[in-house]
Amino acid sequence: MRPATLYGMFGREPLRPWHVGLLFPKTIRESLIALHQSGTVPYAEIPNLWQIQLGILRFWHRVFFRSETIGQCDDFPVRPTWRAKLLETRAFRFPFLMRERAIHPLDFSGLASSPERVVSHLMAAHHDGVQFIYDFELLRSRPEYLERVRDQSAAVVAGTHPRGEWLRDLVVYERYHENLLDEVSAFLRGEVRVTPEQENDPDILFSAYLRWCARQPSTPGETARLFLSGGYSIAGGLSEASVRERPSTKRVLRESL
Repeated sequence: MRPATLYGMFGREPLRPWHVGLLFPKTIRESLIALHQSGTVPYAEIPNLWQIQLGILRFWHRVFFRSETIGQCDDFPVRPTWRAKLLETRAFRFPFLMRERAIHPLDFSGLASSPERVVSHLMAAHHDGVQFIYDFELLRSRPEYLERVRDQSAAVVAGTHPRGEWLRDLVVYERYHENLLDEVSAFLRGEVRVTPEQENDPDILFSAYLRWCARQPSTPGETARLFLSGGYSIAGGLSEASVRERPSTKRVLRESL
């Protein structure tokens, strides 16, 4: 499908009452259009707005039931400074992350966030392991912002960033900016360093998140029917059996954008 046709399809489709759960549906819709126009996401992997909403619901489930996967680290110790020790408690971190515009509690997908905010998020909010690759992929079509992450993290590591010590304490754990610099440099070289298991993990890759969303029920009615029949769950999404029974995901943009 040509980008102009895709844009027309999004532009003509009215926002539905159930899209209120997205909070920023117009911005997200424009981001989805830009993703396709950039050539970074195939047509079949572009979800509609309802499917993005289901992905956000999955993130909420993660917050309540898998909170240990957010903002914590088992591989590196807490920095020895008093600020880092205090900020190890995530509730204490929250207001400072908000002040830094490093988190957007109403935008779990990242599709409503500006590139500048994604950069702030990477620099100040702790990402465990290779979780920051999700945000690298959000910025894939804007490499100048990836370069900004590289340059700022290099300045923190070198001790020349004017707010480097504060950023180090805000992410709490040792070697965060060293790991960030290493991974963003590799990503800029075209390397995505994840394991085969992580390639389809929506917590790790933005592309995996989009694929996960595009597999989900495309309307509220279909979601309710599959939920009641056991074919869909908030955390796991559509069951494998239900995926096999569904029509091609290439139809998702024609329904309920």
